[in-house]
Amino acid sequence: MASYTQQYARNLRYAVWGGIFLIGFTIMVNAMQRRKETLVSGIIVDITPIENGSFLIDESDIPALLEERFAQPLESLPVGKVNVERLERVLEEDPFVKQAEAWVDAQSRVHIAIEQRMPLLRVIDNNGLNYYLDKEGSNMPPSRHFAARVRVATGNLPPWEERFLRDTGSVLTHVYRLNELLMADEFLDALIEQIYVNKRGELILSPKIGKQTIQFGRYQDAEAKLERLKTFYREGLPYKGWKAYRSFDLRYNGQVVCVKR
Repeated sequence: MASYTQQYARNLRYAVWGGIFLIGFTIMVNAMQRRKETLVSGIIVDITPIENGSFLIDESDIPALLEERFAQPLESLPVGKVNVERLERVLEEDPFVKQAEAWVDAQSRVHIAIEQRMPLLRVIDNNGLNYYLDKEGSNMPPSRHFAARVRVATGNLPPWEERFLRDTGSVLTHVYRLNELLMADEFLDALIEQIYVNKRGELILSPKIGKQTIQFGRYQDAEAKLERLKTFYREGLPYKGWKAYRSFDLRYNGQVVCVKR
C-alpha cells in the first residue's frame, strides 16, 4: 500500500511539473510570437570614426539608405521580418562601409554597428574621375560629409579595376604602392602632397614646402630613390636653401640631380 502511495505521489509530481512546463513553454512561445509581430521601435546606429576622428557617412544616412533598399521605413516592419544578415549585406554595399553588424534587442530596437573604409589616396585623373582608394585598394566617391586630407594622385592614370593591385605593371598600382611607402615614413609623408603621372607613365612628386618638382621616374627602385631624397632634404638642401632649386631628379642611380633656378 505504501509503495502504491509513493508511486502515485511521484506520478502526481511529474504531472504537476509537466503541466507547469507546458504552461511556461506556451507562454514563452506566445511571447516570442508577439515580439515577432511587434514593429521595430527604433534604429540605433554606431559608426566608428576613421583614424583622424572623422565620418565619411553620417548616422542620418542609414535610415534613408535602408528605406530605399527595403522599399519602406525599417520602423514599419515587424521584428520577425527584419533579416539582419540581409541588412548587413545592404549596408556593406555602400562604398563608405567596410563592415556592418546588426542585431535586434529586447526592446525591438535595431542596432547597427558600422566600420568605415579608411581613405589613403585621392585620385583625380585626366578622364575626370574623382575617387578615393582605401587600405584594400577599393574605391569610393568623395563624401558630402568630409574631405579626407590625403595625398592626391593626378594625371595619366588608367581606370580603376577591382583587382588592379594584382597587376604589378599598372601605373595605378605603382602610384598606390608609392603612396604606401610615403605613408610609412613620417618625414616623407609630411613632405609630399601630390603624385603626378605624365604621358610616359613617369611619376613626378610635388612637395608641400617650396615650389620644386621631384622627378621620380618609373616605380623601379622606389625605396632607394626615396632614401636618397630624404637624405638630400636633410643634409644637402640646407646649404643652398629651399629657393635655390627648380627641380630634383631621382632617375639617375645613386644621385639626386638638381636644377637651379
